[in-house]
Amino acid sequence: MTVNVKLEPGDIVRSRRGRDEGQLAIVVALVDERFALVADGDKRRFDRPKRKNVLHLESLGERSDEVANSLRDTGRVTNAKLRYAIGVIEQRLEAHAEEKGE
Repeated sequence: MTVNVKLEPGDIVRSRRGRDEGQLAIVVALVDERFALVADGDKRRFDRPKRKNVLHLESLGERSDEVANSLRDTGRVTNAKLRYAIGVIEQRLEAHAEEKGE
């Protein structure tokens, strides 16, 4: 049974299927209730986001307010902001894993 989490632009997700499995990305737009556009600012830039089935995305429960505000205000976000937001979350996840002794 899958839990359907409502994604919003700015949410940080992990890919669960496909070539990019395990990679972090940020939701930059929602196509409909089934598909989202994700980008990471590196391999997947903002101007060429990846269309992913939301069932193939795992929400980390984290949100980049800076990215969300930029998307809401201008409809765009820089690739540097995407990379920075993902880097911050990766550091937080690594620190959390070290605390647990993994």
